[in-house]
Amino acid sequence: MAGGVVTSSAPMKNYPGKLTVFVVLACIVASSGGLIFGYDIGISGGVTSMDSFLLKFFPEVYQQQKADSTTNQYCKFNSHLVTLFTSSLYLAALISCFFASTVTRVLGRKWSMFGGGLTFLVGACINGAAKDIAMLIIGRILLGFGVGFAIQSVPLYLSEMAPAKLRGMLNIGFQLMITVGILCANLINYFTAKIKGGWGWRVSLGLACIPAIIITLGSLLLPDTPNSLIERGHTERAKAMLRKVRGTNDIDAEYEDIVAASEESKAIKHPWSNLLKRKYRPQLTMSLLIPFFQQLTGINVVMFYAPVLFKTIGFGSEASLMSAVITGSINMVSTFISIATVDKVGRRALFFQGGIQMIICQVGVGTMFGMKFGTAGKANGPLSKAYTDWLLFFICAYTAGYAWSWGPLGWLVPSEIFPLEIRSACQAIVVAVNMLFTFVVAEGFLSWLCHLKFALFYCFSGILVVMTLFIAFFLPETKNRPIEEMSIVWKKHWFWGRFVADEDVDDENMEMGKKTTTD
Repeated sequence: MAGGVVTSSAPMKNYPGKLTVFVVLACIVASSGGLIFGYDIGISGGVTSMDSFLLKFFPEVYQQQKADSTTNQYCKFNSHLVTLFTSSLYLAALISCFFASTVTRVLGRKWSMFGGGLTFLVGACINGAAKDIAMLIIGRILLGFGVGFAIQSVPLYLSEMAPAKLRGMLNIGFQLMITVGILCANLINYFTAKIKGGWGWRVSLGLACIPAIIITLGSLLLPDTPNSLIERGHTERAKAMLRKVRGTNDIDAEYEDIVAASEESKAIKHPWSNLLKRKYRPQLTMSLLIPFFQQLTGINVVMFYAPVLFKTIGFGSEASLMSAVITGSINMVSTFISIATVDKVGRRALFFQGGIQMIICQVGVGTMFGMKFGTAGKANGPLSKAYTDWLLFFICAYTAGYAWSWGPLGWLVPSEIFPLEIRSACQAIVVAVNMLFTFVVAEGFLSWLCHLKFALFYCFSGILVVMTLFIAFFLPETKNRPIEEMSIVWKKHWFWGRFVADEDVDDENMEMGKKTTTD
């Protein structure tokens, strides 16, 4: 044992089977649920930087951000109405994820995706046709319900369909689709801002219908996962589906493990109250802290408010939108690095490297803001090319670090560590915590920037230090482990092992673990 990490591990089960075309196609379709989440993240910051949108819905903010450079630049966009437009979606998603948990468990993962896509579609139509603030907020709330259902069900679906050795790669498809949605939104904002007549923002908001239609129709074509079928009592269909997704008839070992997990799940009548049991302490802690830390990396400051942030420091409207396109492109490309490496180097290595890179970059961004505006928020001359180049470098490097670490792993790790009996409940907690702190950041950032100024970025870097230390000491490596075998991972951890009793771990796995430790 070194550095708080277990150095020995039990041999993992290698279930027969291969990566089939059927599984790849199913995971691609399911991952498209990330498009609706990503599109919304990218679109909201862009439209709030468009003059025509501000003039129609937020005229006071329009006048404020047009003020001369003698005003406090940190406070140019500080408006509770603007932040409510962005953050209302995430509050709705927070509420809806608990309903989605029941739908996901009772009806299956695919119908939760269908409900999410349909609700998002209605919200997109209302937003595109909005006449006043009330219509905007109602549309955002419906979008939020759609997002809550999608992010509750998609990561679970991907983890259950994927072979253990490739679970990381396929699950990160969800995060990849989020980044594709963000980039598409940034590109659309860049071009719709050029539309004469001031109605380009309607196109930006209304085009959210496209990713909504993709996941709504796509979900109808998806098969149920074997885990979900067994959980709902369709054992023969589950066995047939497992043969199909693994591409082999030799599925008895994996099938029996899933059945055993399902029987244990059915024996638990109140999964929410069971979360408080001592043996689930590791999973409960991770379901709370991983999404909490993921949102406090400060990434959504960049993703939500990138155009606003660039306009704050003096970029023109077109330049700010193009800068958002650049960061969105970096975000998407960097996610491929995570896909290619997560099942080889492991989750912990990516967490470490990404965390350190983000710490350095947040300090860099804070320093650049401090050099330009100081504490008074007064611009210190026009922007130089060297200044803008360095600022973009720090923001892009920060985005890249997040995109191959906390971005995808913040969804992957929680979705793969929960036993079936508490899986839906724990995933609901993950989504709820994620949406709660997404709401907090979206609601608070413009006000925090106004009051804390450049020190806000130093605060984010301090939180990143804590996050990285948390991973170092408390997160075991989970790569290549079958979901049904995760109990032994916790049992062998230097800290969490004290909460997991021997009887909580499968006898066969315990014997293998003891043999390996002895060897």
